[in-house]
Amino acid sequence: MNQEEYFEYLIDHFQNLVYSICYNSVGNRFDAEDLTQEVFLSAYKKLSEFDRNYEKAWLGKIAVNKCLDFLKQAGRRTIPTNDTYFLELQSEDKSPEENYLVQESKQQVYHICQQLASPYNEIALEHYYYELSVQDIAAKTGKNIKTLQTQLYRSKAMIKKILERSG
Repeated sequence: MNQEEYFEYLIDHFQNLVYSICYNSVGNRFDAEDLTQEVFLSAYKKLSEFDRNYEKAWLGKIAVNKCLDFLKQAGRRTIPTNDTYFLELQSEDKSPEENYLVQESKQQVYHICQQLASPYNEIALEHYYYELSVQDIAAKTGKNIKTLQTQLYRSKAMIKKILERSG
């Protein structure tokens, strides 16, 4: 595959990922579209130096760096209000890279839980994706705690099988 075909492959396979990283970082569709184009432009410029391994991580890192640069520039153009100041303090606990990895992991958990049959998918989503305890799920649904514990135990075994097949 020549360089042009490889670049088209990268766009086809990773455009949605790069856009979602950008959109989640900047929260604006138009800026995210511009940043996505910038990411692929940067990737194209460095394509000859890239050894074609870890494409997803490579493009993700470029996207995160472009977003960080964009946000730094945007921060210089605006004056923070009290509301935005406190929101920024809360979000500074995690870096954009960590936020991306958490979001990516949550999407994988959601996808895996959706593969289970009912009622196991519901209990798995509530527990693993929404991070509710069995007691909280019981209070929310009105179901017996022992029933929920059994369903959670079985869903965990099913998830383990799914992960073993895909791993």
